[in-house]
Amino acid sequence: MIGTPASIAAVAAQLASVEAGPVPLGCILVDRPPPGAIDGSEIVGLTILGDLGDLRHVHAEIGLSSAIVSLPASQSPAHSRVRALLRELSIPERFVPTIDDVLCGPAPVVRGQSIAASVDLVELVGRTPYGIDRRAVAKVIEGQKVLITGAGGSIGSELCRIAATFKPSQIILMERSENALFEIDRQIARRFPGLSRKALLHDVVDEGATLRHLVALRPDVVFHAAAHKHVPLMEDHPSHAVVNNLFGTKSIADASLAVGVKRFVMISSDKAVNPTSVMGATKRLAEMYVQSMNSKSAGAPTPTSFTMVRFGNVLGSACSVLPIWSAQLTEGGPVTVTDPRMTRYFMTITEAATLVIQAAAINAHAPQSPTVLVLDMGEPVSIVELATRFVRLCGYEPCLPTPADSTLPGPAQPPASPQPGGPRMDVTFTGARPGEKLHEELAYSAEALRPTPFPGIMTLAAAGVAPIAVASMIAEMGSLRSSTDREAVLAALHRHVPEMTGDTVQKANKVSVAVTGPNIAAA
Repeated sequence: MIGTPASIAAVAAQLASVEAGPVPLGCILVDRPPPGAIDGSEIVGLTILGDLGDLRHVHAEIGLSSAIVSLPASQSPAHSRVRALLRELSIPERFVPTIDDVLCGPAPVVRGQSIAASVDLVELVGRTPYGIDRRAVAKVIEGQKVLITGAGGSIGSELCRIAATFKPSQIILMERSENALFEIDRQIARRFPGLSRKALLHDVVDEGATLRHLVALRPDVVFHAAAHKHVPLMEDHPSHAVVNNLFGTKSIADASLAVGVKRFVMISSDKAVNPTSVMGATKRLAEMYVQSMNSKSAGAPTPTSFTMVRFGNVLGSACSVLPIWSAQLTEGGPVTVTDPRMTRYFMTITEAATLVIQAAAINAHAPQSPTVLVLDMGEPVSIVELATRFVRLCGYEPCLPTPADSTLPGPAQPPASPQPGGPRMDVTFTGARPGEKLHEELAYSAEALRPTPFPGIMTLAAAGVAPIAVASMIAEMGSLRSSTDREAVLAALHRHVPEMTGDTVQKANKVSVAVTGPNIAAA
């Protein structure tokens, strides 16, 4: 448990009343108390293991599986420090608000105030994060050279931070954005000063330079996180999606096989399953190419194990719903949602990156490694429900359109009565954007999912779709890399991903929407 003496004592009392609840190993104080402030070495029977500066040593000695954190809202800077350290150590956090904060409620956000870091994402998404088998992962990463593409992105940077805790011999940060690369390199240098690292300003799409870099650096493990992910933008720029998502993957996968990388893990998306968008279709093509690499690898002098990890939306990632909603709140609202019927699978950045790291260990344990891994995302979450939770956690009472106000189909909800002291915040519907589904899928056939040795990660017993002629697919899509003919690119995508449809989004786009706020869709 982590907190102040008072908050730790209060939560310990609550835990004592929970049947079969977790049994704390001890407690960590956020700040070292002054002499005489605490009587003895325990708080309500819990051994005081030290202060926050001792957490790293305590974790190394005991191996903490999770941390219960309870701090007053007034100590949000301390909570930020705790969260950053727990993330660095890959320790899942369970946050318990103090009784005072529960009774008084959070203060509403004022215009211009940043709120993105103040919301507990675990509470918001409503799921318990999976942990990590550190011993299994250490066998894969410790003493190895680890390369992460897209290292400056939301998932890529978290992969860097987690991988660095496993003492690799070197971490290689590959990123084409100068500012993003500078920032993750700065973070790794500050948190892990003794770790050898290489900041590589490089676009993975450049096949020749990618191969030269890997020949020079000789990584053992590659995590491929670089991709274009924004669905509406890729609808307007399909050739860009083909180049980055398909040929960027081909570039790094080919180079990995050529230099004898031991394990290659590609990050995919639930949007690749029965895709309705260019982004999803190009990620599906990338999956198919990675699947084809294992047969090529079988005859290589140093075989490479190729795996892809498929998961849904990540809360808090750049340009995702939370930064958008945060900006809308600070600007005075309204908070926008695309469609009241829309659902998505959600996971925090830390949990997603943790399970991706864990996926490399599955490769190490299975002689015939599963090619497609699917993260357990739990149940899909209603976007409008997520928005209302978020608004309430920020101290407002959400006010949804009445049936007369909303022209969107589906069940409309009456406006909520504001809580005492809780100002109203409008939640408006903007309509689904091009390429968006109302509901995402994680696999072509749920029955084909099988458990793996690690909780939270499943594998597909089969690919789910008939194999394609990879060589002809690469040849045709390669001829369209610079094409400005959008229809030609879409037609080629349909030929190679025949399950790709646009029916869902076409129907959604026919719905007329009265936009009452900024036209920023939030799903």
